[in-house]
Amino acid sequence: MKYMPNIYAICLTMLSCFLFYACGNKPFSTNSIHELQTNEVQTKKTSIVAKLKENAQLPIEERIALYHQLKKENFELYDFANETELTLYGYSFLWDNNLDDAIPIFGLIIAEFPNSANAYDSMGEAYLQAKDSAKALQFYSKSLQMNPDNFFAEDLIQKIKFPTIKPLTSKEKFSKIYDKKEYLADLDQLGQKLLSVHPHALKFISKDQFLKNIENKKSLITDKTTYAEFAWHCNAIIASIGCSHTASSTMQNDYHEFSILPIENSFPLQVRLINKQLFVVNPMNNADKVKVKDEILSINGIETQKLLSIIYDHTVSQANIQTAKTQRFNTFFAAQIPYALGLPKTFEIVVKEKNGSIQLHKATKMATELYDASINSCSNDLCFEIVEGNTAVLTIASFNYYEWNNYAVFKSFLDSSMKEINNKKIKNLLIDVRYNRGGSQYPSIYLLQHLMDKSFTYYSKVESEGKTDKNYGEDVFHPVENRFKGKVYFLMDGNGHSTTGHFMSLVKVHNLGTIIGEELGSNQFCTAGQTLFRLRNTKFVISSANNTHVSIATKLPDNVGILPDIFLTQSIDDYLNRVDAVKNYALKLIRK
Repeated sequence: MKYMPNIYAICLTMLSCFLFYACGNKPFSTNSIHELQTNEVQTKKTSIVAKLKENAQLPIEERIALYHQLKKENFELYDFANETELTLYGYSFLWDNNLDDAIPIFGLIIAEFPNSANAYDSMGEAYLQAKDSAKALQFYSKSLQMNPDNFFAEDLIQKIKFPTIKPLTSKEKFSKIYDKKEYLADLDQLGQKLLSVHPHALKFISKDQFLKNIENKKSLITDKTTYAEFAWHCNAIIASIGCSHTASSTMQNDYHEFSILPIENSFPLQVRLINKQLFVVNPMNNADKVKVKDEILSINGIETQKLLSIIYDHTVSQANIQTAKTQRFNTFFAAQIPYALGLPKTFEIVVKEKNGSIQLHKATKMATELYDASINSCSNDLCFEIVEGNTAVLTIASFNYYEWNNYAVFKSFLDSSMKEINNKKIKNLLIDVRYNRGGSQYPSIYLLQHLMDKSFTYYSKVESEGKTDKNYGEDVFHPVENRFKGKVYFLMDGNGHSTTGHFMSLVKVHNLGTIIGEELGSNQFCTAGQTLFRLRNTKFVISSANNTHVSIATKLPDNVGILPDIFLTQSIDDYLNRVDAVKNYALKLIRK
């Protein structure tokens, strides 16, 4: 998975989550890095930023002079085309409040990339942080002129000009009613932007059907439609293109409907969908009404399966993979159920083997569960353990280890784990990638180098705007000397996204071991990256994929997730008793 190298993305990668974690104490105010892509290019040229960092003892003016000298005398040796890397270099000073170094670097970027709206935006943020509103306004205005979609600059210009006017937050807009014409115009804009920004918006849906979906949602707009209802309509349009990297977004990149829904409007039970059955797993403040393991047959007169069909139509997943939609429901049910029911004020349920309907008390706490505690045996994203003497277990719950950030952490973990595996002559290796929402190709490739017995290529296709050289992954990689030579078993589930799909697709086509679990939430095909755009009237924000990364496993179908060799999921009893049935099955298989 590719992330924009902005402060949001860095925090998101560290938190290893899919579009619903907030980070930092203040919103990242500009769009300066939102449009830049982390291509992580592997080229023969040396990083010019690395060279500047080597000379950190020099005053910033001398470092910039060195940049120009090297560009003049050694142009072929250094990479002078990487605006992203220079921008991150500038932000490293800005984030340390070192404006004396940040402003000259952003000035260098403007001089080197005069057609970049992001460069002017970065300088605007630097001057805003320096409390020079006049210069901040000058650079933000230039950025907005160059890129009318830079709504961050638009907002900051308004804030500078009218500091006493406070824009409405998403939560404050929940019940706001916009003019019907504004809703209709925004729906048209949503469709146009998705078709223009997303490189494969019509891969899983025809253009005719996509446009019909928009017209259908427009027909549902009335003079009483609230912002919250409009957001739900937008989600159906976004979900229809079948891309896990494209979703509605607040400024904190969390799940929009969940974040703005008042607690008293949320569904007041903690439930879990398992094998198409909806169970109560925590009655919350309704213990006098229902009990744990009660199966819900209908809510507010709508049968559970019909309700889930509505919810799934509004739920983003790669290639519309059902296991991914189920896993997402099991996190956001408290919001998805109310939206699917039209945001009712009360909830009545029918429970199996009980007569009549049950009216529930209003929620006093938002119900959610990020992880299934029955399989969350690893407290970190990376865990290593040896069980039963001859089996090693590697839990890889994230590939969010980027070459420009924290890849060394992953590499050190894997090196030390493999050293112990070899020293103890371990014969069986269990690799658990459940809940792995993706990240960088670097750790994925490095892990494969410890499993493959022959040279391999990772990507078959990488397409992104401005790409001039090969990405890391398009060349040939070789197995490491201390690769694992025993039997390998893989555990996966519908939570596996993005890079996890790339990794497991190579596991599948190279037959690296036995795969156990459920259909993965992703596959070899991945549109990633991030372009944020905002609808003009409602200010509804969407994050759209903007590039393409396809693994070498092109013979696998694009419309399903990676399939296991042995299909197995947690039952309701496994869940309630905190039994990891999938892992236990793998260990039992190893014993045999």
